[in-house]
Amino acid sequence: MKIPLHDIILSSTPKTSTPSTISEECKKVLLKASKITTIITMKLSSTLSAIFSLTNIFASATAFTPSPPSPKSLNSKCLHRSSPASSSSLTSLPISSNDDDYGTIVIGGGRIGSLISKNAKLLGRNDSIADSINADGEGPIYIATRNDVLESIVEACPEKRRKDLVFLQNGYLDDFLTSKNLLSNTQSLLYLSVTAKGVEPVDGITSVNPEGLTAATGLHAQAFADRLADLGLKCNVVSAEEYRPAMFEKLIWISTYMLVGTAKDCKSVGQAVSEHTQLVQDIINELVSAVSAKEGISFPPGTIERLAAYTDVVTDFPCAVKEFEWRNKYFYDLGDEACPIHNGLLRECKEAGKLGFDLP
Repeated sequence: MKIPLHDIILSSTPKTSTPSTISEECKKVLLKASKITTIITMKLSSTLSAIFSLTNIFASATAFTPSPPSPKSLNSKCLHRSSPASSSSLTSLPISSNDDDYGTIVIGGGRIGSLISKNAKLLGRNDSIADSINADGEGPIYIATRNDVLESIVEACPEKRRKDLVFLQNGYLDDFLTSKNLLSNTQSLLYLSVTAKGVEPVDGITSVNPEGLTAATGLHAQAFADRLADLGLKCNVVSAEEYRPAMFEKLIWISTYMLVGTAKDCKSVGQAVSEHTQLVQDIINELVSAVSAKEGISFPPGTIERLAAYTDVVTDFPCAVKEFEWRNKYFYDLGDEACPIHNGLLRECKEAGKLGFDLP
């Protein structure tokens, strides 16, 4: 039996609502959607308003409420309270911005003091040492000043803390340290050059001594070596026996090169050795022999080569005979028999008006 095509199409097509029925159902759906949208909008508006209010409150609190102090800053406040007279001077101290490490103190804000003052309390010339050093504290106290103020610094330092003093000065300190009962204190020989505050230092790494020539000995020697290492500088921690000839070798360098440069009107240590090599070598040999005889110590072979190599590193360092009582005076006092070339050249400089002090 054949079924007409139009009957198949009609029978397979689903029944649909009339236009009037669709209109009524749409109205109901739209009404419900409208109510839901209104509710959501109200909720969202309320939530956003609350968030905005909380944000304003937080911003106000941040602007007017100081952040809580760190344990270390609390410790610094305790230090201030420990001595009423010290509070005004301590608050003006130039503390490193990275850390208020009150365990380490640097006295002297010059080229060297500024260089090593990271994570330490830096005391300048207007700061009271007696009030700024905690008598019951601990840790190294680096003295990065000229030699002529060492007396006042030691006397101002609390007696219990004098063992922590670290001496970074050039020159012969033995007599002074012995008089203060501090000969066993930490000392360092700084073979580095800092031409101005804030300028990158030139390390004493030479062709002869790639390990560097800077050395330290004593209680805080390793702490100082670590501090220099943080700056990319080398420092050898040595025994007191190893330190002694090294100290005299540095004294010989500064006394010889400065003297020859001054006597011969050289602008730098590099010029002094390049134009007056033999004179430099003769004085070095003379002073090595004189020290060996006086102190009974032996210098490792190669003093002239070591000092010449260091001079190459700091070749532009200017020449000047200064701090006589801490440098050349040691050799001058040994007499003309022991140091004839050195002493004669000093007298020539004095007669030519090149010295700012009188010879004994």
